[in-house]
Amino acid sequence: MLTPFHPAPARLTGCPVAPPTPQDPAAPAPDALACSLTLPGEPHSARIARGTVRLALLTHRLDGLVPAAEQVTGEMVAAAWRLNPGRDLYLSLRWRDDALRLAVYDGHAPHEHPRLAAACEARRRGALRLLSAVVRESGGQWGFGESREPGGGTRTWATLPGNPTHTHAHPLRGT
Repeated sequence: MLTPFHPAPARLTGCPVAPPTPQDPAAPAPDALACSLTLPGEPHSARIARGTVRLALLTHRLDGLVPAAEQVTGEMVAAAWRLNPGRDLYLSLRWRDDALRLAVYDGHAPHEHPRLAAACEARRRGALRLLSAVVRESGGQWGFGESREPGGGTRTWATLPGNPTHTHAHPLRGT
């Protein structure tokens, strides 16, 4: 307890404070981008996912990737919802090796019967035709396959190459 008779400590001890960085703390570097969220398997989840990706990219000065990333994210989430309605979806986005990496995990397990597996794969590819065109136009890659996560299911992923130093005026901050 502090009283007027005892001087207050000069500095409280605790965890060390991170040294200041030369960058604007309101706009972290692209390398700091690592975001994930769980979404309900519902039609409105694609809108939530697109908005989250947009804000994350703008915050990390990757605004040049926003249009393609929003479209790719919406397509992946919508396809996952259609193939696995009512079950949670998991979205992950990361900036690594000068590319945005997006992944959506759904609980739709691969089929063991070859004809069912082929039909399901064709259905998923068909649902992701627009995604394929956007990724190809962006110079990226995409695919899907069995999820290595403990719950199983399917992982759909896309990479979009980008230039982290390419920024525009930030519409949310007015810079």
